[in-house]
Amino acid sequence: MAEDGRAARRPHGELVADVLAILWQAEAPLTPQQISDALGRDLARTTVTTILARLYEKGTLTRTREGRGFAYAAVDDAAGLAAGRMRRELEREPRRDLVLKRFVSSLSEGDEEELRRLLLETGESE
Repeated sequence: MAEDGRAARRPHGELVADVLAILWQAEAPLTPQQISDALGRDLARTTVTTILARLYEKGTLTRTREGRGFAYAAVDDAAGLAAGRMRRELEREPRRDLVLKRFVSSLSEGDEEELRRLLLETGESE
């Protein structure tokens, strides 16, 4: 509890991450109420619904009609979301070659070897 008696607020990004973690573990789309129950926190009814609507608008979630509302599912897993963010950042830069060069030079030796292996593997499958 905060000094004024209210529950301490967690950063918004942490709540979004918790919502996504619940959806990644789910075997089927979930309603905002199911997600709120899984969070186990005392949240306003609209808080989870707003987060879900924003993630849907960003293309992070899909939704299907469930009664009068919607049920939501993640489009991709955590690795897929990170890869998408990396791709979008790369697409913004006019000097993609320079960005890639700096990215690769900043990798640990192990990560660089893994990237080389993955590139070779991808090239062989084409």
